[in-house]
Amino acid sequence: MSIEVGAKVPGKVSGITNFGAFIDLGAGKTGLVHISEVSNGFVKDINEVLKVGDEVTVLVTNIGADGKIGLSIRKAEDRPQEEKREFPKKDFHKAGPKKPFNRNQGNQNAANNSKQDFDSLMSSFLKDSDDRLSSLRRNTEGKRGGRGGRRS
Repeated sequence: MSIEVGAKVPGKVSGITNFGAFIDLGAGKTGLVHISEVSNGFVKDINEVLKVGDEVTVLVTNIGADGKIGLSIRKAEDRPQEEKREFPKKDFHKAGPKKPFNRNQGNQNAANNSKQDFDSLMSSFLKDSDDRLSSLRRNTEGKRGGRGGRRS
């Protein structure tokens, strides 16, 4: 039996690695199922899904020029076609003109008190910043032997 891309073939798990499983396809042919192609869900440990000796049906996804065969178990599974979800269609052209976005629409006080709030926030920030700078200077000058530091 010749192996072609797109063919579903039976095989037997001949080896497991942390990145996938080797499948013996018969006639001296072996292919690899990457861990991402084992199941539709996330597979952290392939040993929880497959064991050496398990018989599986695989889909041949590619055949490299060097003879390496890429396989997929999840694509070989016959699943019924999922129903397409239909969303209601909206006619955006008939909706009318859109109102401009107003950032302060729900907060009337923000427009009235923004100047006062900004000034109070800025003054508290500057006071806090000055306090931090002066304590930082005081601590580092003593350690570096700068002005006012002790000398022996």
